[in-house]
Amino acid sequence: MDAIRIERLTKTFRNGRKALDSVDLRVEEGEMVALIGASGSGKSTLLRHIAGFTASDPAPSHVTLLGRPIQQNGRIVREVRAIRRDVAFVFQQFNLIGRLSVLTNVLIGALSRVSLWRRLAGRFPRGERTLAMESLAAMGIGDHAFERASNLSGGQQQRAALARALVQRARIVLADEPIASLDPESARRVMELMQTLNRERKLTVVVSLHQIDVAMKYCPRTVALRDGRVVFDGASERLTPAVLRELYGASAEELLAQHAEQNARTQSSALFASAAG
Repeated sequence: MDAIRIERLTKTFRNGRKALDSVDLRVEEGEMVALIGASGSGKSTLLRHIAGFTASDPAPSHVTLLGRPIQQNGRIVREVRAIRRDVAFVFQQFNLIGRLSVLTNVLIGALSRVSLWRRLAGRFPRGERTLAMESLAAMGIGDHAFERASNLSGGQQQRAALARALVQRARIVLADEPIASLDPESARRVMELMQTLNRERKLTVVVSLHQIDVAMKYCPRTVALRDGRVVFDGASERLTPAVLRELYGASAEELLAQHAEQNARTQSSALFASAAG
């Protein structure tokens, strides 16, 4: 079964610019797919439409998750909240509540299964707390459970967001530039954890990225967007610099520059670690 199925999805902003232009896309259950494209290509907009955060233009179109429509013909379905229980959205800026503990932030993923009085009192069942602690341990930050979320580093906060996805028991993870603000080592750890969620827990993962080398390393399949249209959908290993220049023209330099910058940062970090050792 398709985890995600999109047909003829179009989104036009008020200024007349088409952010998405007749997008067709299918992602099978258990796939790990990278979304790439220059700034303004439509990556974030597409992810927000998949999650049902934003409605498309009022024209024939469909977005279906795990066999259930989440929006049709420009209207988000009434059952959107129930469908979103299977979808975890990982934001670039982590989306944690800094004044709350890491454990409480992760337990928010269980809210849909907790009664109203428990939500108001902040009293989660023992089983949910156990699941949250296990999820934090799986993400390598179990010893930070009772710290304020604001005390964590960026990489640790992003791992807490992934732990929340586990507590949510999501079947689909949508990650919007999750490593854009992280140092190379934290970025590597976050991508490896998402790869583990995909391979070992069979979660479907769709992650938007600027770094071509990261997409090639962690995602077997890449979907490339340009001006709101899908211009490439295939094996990540086929995305050579020559192919990127053919797809994007002058805009390819932005993606290739990100690639070169990431390589330089990684090499610098490796040299620093070697010297420190």
